[in-house]
Amino acid sequence: MVNTKAIAGLLALSAALAACSAGSEGEADTSVQAEASTPAAAAGPLAATDMSTVDGTTLANFTGNAANGKLVFAQCRTCHVTDVGVNKIGPSLNNIIGRTAGTVSGYTYSAANAGAGFVWTKEKLFQFLEKPQRVIPQTKMIYGGLPNAQKRADLIAYLETPN
Repeated sequence: MVNTKAIAGLLALSAALAACSAGSEGEADTSVQAEASTPAAAAGPLAATDMSTVDGTTLANFTGNAANGKLVFAQCRTCHVTDVGVNKIGPSLNNIIGRTAGTVSGYTYSAANAGAGFVWTKEKLFQFLEKPQRVIPQTKMIYGGLPNAQKRADLIAYLETPN
């Protein structure tokens, strides 16, 4: 007899893991290879004023679309919500823009994130979303990043007004 609850659980876990991937299989493999070849201890956090991205783009080059960003946020929902005071695996992203990193009440951050010492501006979020481990090495967020700059801009537009 097949246990349908076990199968449903495996499917849900598979979907959650797929949502946390970096995008296409090639992009995820490249990200993993790059991280494996670079020791985590060798890289320090980027300066709070450093807004450089791996792909060389800036948020100013894009116009974010909140409706599209809501669709992009679907992959974030495994760990985050935009509800006030609701923390999941990750902290609530309600009012993230303008908030100091590592300061959501009731959430236990990694030492790296709690000590990041910067404010989440739209530009810093654009940089972080591309490759989180580059901006805050040793963060406990395991997401590989969102390499598509337009999707990052859309996601930020959604996070500004997530309704």
